[in-house]
Amino acid sequence: MVNSPSSTVKADRRERPRASVESAFAFGAPKLNPFGDLHSVQHLSARLARSLRGVFEPVLRRELRIWAEPLVVQRFADYRAERPEGLTAWMPLAVTPSPASSPGVALAVFDGRFVLEMLDLFFGGIGDTPKALPSEFSPAAEAMVGRVAAMLTAPLKSAWEPLAKLDFAPGHVEANAAMLADLDGDDAMVVTRFGMASDEEEPRFIDLVYPVAVLKPHTPQLTGKVVGKTAEPDPTWSGGLTRAAMAITFPVRSVLAEPTISLAQLMELKVGDVIPIAFGNDVPVMVGGDRFGTGTVGTSNGKAAIKLTKIKRIQNED
Repeated sequence: MVNSPSSTVKADRRERPRASVESAFAFGAPKLNPFGDLHSVQHLSARLARSLRGVFEPVLRRELRIWAEPLVVQRFADYRAERPEGLTAWMPLAVTPSPASSPGVALAVFDGRFVLEMLDLFFGGIGDTPKALPSEFSPAAEAMVGRVAAMLTAPLKSAWEPLAKLDFAPGHVEANAAMLADLDGDDAMVVTRFGMASDEEEPRFIDLVYPVAVLKPHTPQLTGKVVGKTAEPDPTWSGGLTRAAMAITFPVRSVLAEPTISLAQLMELKVGDVIPIAFGNDVPVMVGGDRFGTGTVGTSNGKAAIKLTKIKRIQNED
């Protein structure tokens, strides 16, 4: 693990078997993790975990707490070997833009029982699953995985945006990892695991797996600090942000008068009646829902106008 464990309750975690010395490193073998401490990806996963509530709470029809486990870098074959036996949904996520030399495919991995629970809930059930899982997914279960994977793409893109502008598109789900194209057992993978639970229920887990080859073009961003105080701002980005902020529009209005009448007078009103109003020299000027200042009513170029006489001091916290 490249990060120390967080404060999540131990019972919520899925134990990962520790690799032996022989399998952990072989002299002359390529380095699995060329990035060093992936603090930026761990920080990204924590941000993503918060947004995943909007994906899974409507599906599971309950309030959830979702957390990101410490990430791991390992060979794809080792990752497959450590997963529990049984039905598993392997959903490829095409990653763009991606260099031509890399697979350009990440993975969303779901436990089969979790998929069948979501399917039962989708069709109005209470999340019941068979005691013995089938050997393959039904077309409805595959469609359920595709639906959830499609819902994951927007939070994924948003979470990655501070580091890299990536798009994710779900492919065809497989129940057998050997059928996945463009992925080899020796490929180094960055494994991010997310747990979700509510009340006293057993937690569910999903994995998002990124090939190291896909992330290599973004090495400078991945190896940088999460917060760099000495980093120079990008003038192009800053200028674009300033222009965009300055183009934001706000409604400006003024309330000249707010006369009041009784219910009896209101009931007797008819066309042609006059409601008298009175207002002082200064009237309030509102921007959005906040008071901006006061002004005097008059005309300018033949049109009604307000001359600002006082502007409210804007506090930093505003």
